Amino acid sequence: MAERSFKAEVEHLRKGTGDTFTGEGILAITKALLENGVGYVGGYQGAPISHLMDVLADAEDLLGELGIRFEANASEAAAAAMLAASVHYPIRGAVTFKGSVGVNVASDALANLASSGVNGGALVIVGEDYGEGSSIMQERSYAFAMKSQFWLLDPRPNLASIVKSVGDGFALSEASNSPVMLMVRIRSCHVTGRFETRDNVPPPLSVRDALSSPMRDFKRVVLPPMSYAHEHDKIDNRWPAAEKFILENRLNEHFGPEEGKVGIVCLGGIYNSVIRALQRLGLADISGNTSIPLHVLNVTYPLVKSELLEFCAGKEAVLMVEEGQPEFIEQQLGAMLYKEGRTTKLEGKGIFPRAGEYTGQIMLDGLDTFVRQYAPELLPGKVLAPNAPKPELPDLSKTVPIRPPGFCTGCPERPIFASLKMVEQEVGQHQITGDIGCHLFACLPPFEIGGSTMGYGLGPASNAAFDGGGERRAISIIGDGGFWHNGLSTSIGNMVFNKSDSVAIIVDNYYSAATGGQDIPSSRAKNKTKSTNNPITKALQGAGVKWIRQIDRTYDVTRMRETIREALTTDYDGPKVIVASSECMLNRQRREKPQRNKAIAGGERVEVPRFGVDQDVCTGDHACIRLSGCPSLSLKKLDDPLRDDPVAHIDQSCVGCGNCGEVADAAILCPSFYEAKVVHNPTGFEAWYAGLRTRIISWLQTRRAGSRLTFTGEGV
Repeated sequence: MAERSFKAEVEHLRKGTGDTFTGEGILAITKALLENGVGYVGGYQGAPISHLMDVLADAEDLLGELGIRFEANASEAAAAAMLAASVHYPIRGAVTFKGSVGVNVASDALANLASSGVNGGALVIVGEDYGEGSSIMQERSYAFAMKSQFWLLDPRPNLASIVKSVGDGFALSEASNSPVMLMVRIRSCHVTGRFETRDNVPPPLSVRDALSSPMRDFKRVVLPPMSYAHEHDKIDNRWPAAEKFILENRLNEHFGPEEGKVGIVCLGGIYNSVIRALQRLGLADISGNTSIPLHVLNVTYPLVKSELLEFCAGKEAVLMVEEGQPEFIEQQLGAMLYKEGRTTKLEGKGIFPRAGEYTGQIMLDGLDTFVRQYAPELLPGKVLAPNAPKPELPDLSKTVPIRPPGFCTGCPERPIFASLKMVEQEVGQHQITGDIGCHLFACLPPFEIGGSTMGYGLGPASNAAFDGGGERRAISIIGDGGFWHNGLSTSIGNMVFNKSDSVAIIVDNYYSAATGGQDIPSSRAKNKTKSTNNPITKALQGAGVKWIRQIDRTYDVTRMRETIREALTTDYDGPKVIVASSECMLNRQRREKPQRNKAIAGGERVEVPRFGVDQDVCTGDHACIRLSGCPSLSLKKLDDPLRDDPVAHIDQSCVGCGNCGEVADAAILCPSFYEAKVVHNPTGFEAWYAGLRTRIISWLQTRRAGSRLTFTGEGV
């Protein structure tokens, strides 16, 4: 169950010539694939491109009608390997995943693809989010494009440009027999707009037809001596062909006057930010007409030397606007100017920061500095010499606390780490490594469990160096998504092969929860197009794991704690794996809440559990918060003058999972937690009984209040 359904929007993908499509960038990309005769699509979900896979999944019926093969791949590597179909066959294929971590996973397949070259158009749609916060590391995919000579597109973030780039990408791939990477930034993924549609085109050669007529060419096999020839083919044939296509089809764009004292070169993906900054400086209008010559690189690799040198000709200075580091394009452009003996001054990093996202203010400050230094006469008087001083911007990092990621309310992973923390209090701290996914949040307060991650599904493998014997066993955490992605073969297989005496905890929340709640092989949902309900325990047994414990309800903190203690203290010498299963509460809420609301609206009796804290019993030591960390568990200041410390309080965001009470009970904390049932549409007897109880309690409270000493504050 994905976090968002696109069933309604998918119907717009059927629009043909003469229609106008309105929607998000990811939908426009899907429509462009259909218009350009794609034969197969695949991918692996990951922000900011996750929703593209959700769109494709919801459009599977339409894809089938056109004869297009769709597959939700087990990993980025599996997705990239699909493009092998375009090596020999004239079939257009596209795969999608996130960059740069997704590109890292897929690198083996992509490198082989780039070496052999392609016959049909091969497009890798990469969701790039440098500086945006969706990726765990700040890197760029550009280095991979340079290393393997993938042609890299970075279109301007509007629907018409994005749609055009898909068609250009396929055509460029076929013209140069090289795979093409289409980089789609987070703003391009979710930007809304419109474009004129064309008819959907079935693939001229479907994968089904190709299967009946096999083709092979040993010259494309990556083996010596062919692989040596591939490198020469890249340089002598494919690269010139790509440059020719880029020039003839004007894939890069020029805005503003033809000549000028200064110029700006920018990547297509940050064009909107550049134009907005120029508007604020009075050097461009709302339509994008600029007073400064602007060269937009919709193709960032390869760089066409003649095109760039022509743009720089006659200019005193050129500013390269390149977000992220290293400054690959700036270095290449600088080398071009130097080798040609040009005197044009090249600016870039230095005026702009070397690292970090180019926010609106950073872009404005950088362009302002450049123009003031090299062409101040272009600036309007009110910008060049403003009457009012620039307002001081406070450093929010010093006044606003950071907001680290954390578990959702009711998350079934929280009791796992509470149990582990309690066990560590008994037997001492252990070496713990995490894995990519929601469970990585356990390294943050209040749990502070785990301190490293090496890649998706690599949690247990990350602890291999510590498995040489010692007083305490190493513990690794891995999610069900990571387990099926890479963990079964790499981590669990490694544990079995090396007879590891460590402990692995597999957090099974039924979905690939961190990327949007997509189904995986062990999901409990019934999926008509995918094989689900494949138990993780059976896969572990097949891999050779003998010591396995299955826990079907992670909220049972007592059992969870006892199982972890058993794994750490047992005499069994070999891999020990705990499968801790409970459904992702967020996905459960997405499924059950509409059903519950419908039932309530229909007049059905519905009970909703809620938990609370008895403030008269709570001691205010807040140990429950330190062991739970649930967002609904907060502090409440009492009016009682004899109690200074705030008590624990559960707000209305509670989903009734019961974790706080379970933890308090297992840790032998205070018995202040209670469970209540909120009854919607009660029966007549329930309503009468509730009214009677309310009247009796009100009478007792009034009686009690009348006998108590009250401090009014008068006469003091």
